[in-house]
Amino acid sequence: MTQPDGKAVRIDAWLWAVRIFKTRTLAAEAVRAGHVKLNGQSVKPAAQVVPGDEVRVFKDHRYRDLEVTATVRKRVGAPIAKQCYVDHSPPPPPMDIFASMPKRDRGAGRPTKKERRETDRLLGRRR
Repeated sequence: MTQPDGKAVRIDAWLWAVRIFKTRTLAAEAVRAGHVKLNGQSVKPAAQVVPGDEVRVFKDHRYRDLEVTATVRKRVGAPIAKQCYVDHSPPPPPMDIFASMPKRDRGAGRPTKKERRETDRLLGRRR
């Protein structure tokens, strides 16, 4: 059984090991695409993570702010994985917000500028 330690680990391997991503390939692709920030900076998949680092992950249409408390090299069970980070993320938006969002008919074309602004306001991207 793998126990958490304080050694440096690749960010893609750590994200996979603590069950943020299902596969290491998905984790590496997310890092390469810029969906993962380490201490506020975009990094490559080989960047090293140590306890105390701040990791911000954009996944499933929301941001997760994680503080690294321990590092693991191998994938661990969910109870051990939760001990390896502290989640400072805001709670996910309630599902009724997504249900109340206007839906466009398939094939209706691109949204107009007005429709795009309304959608942005609803999602909280703009005021």
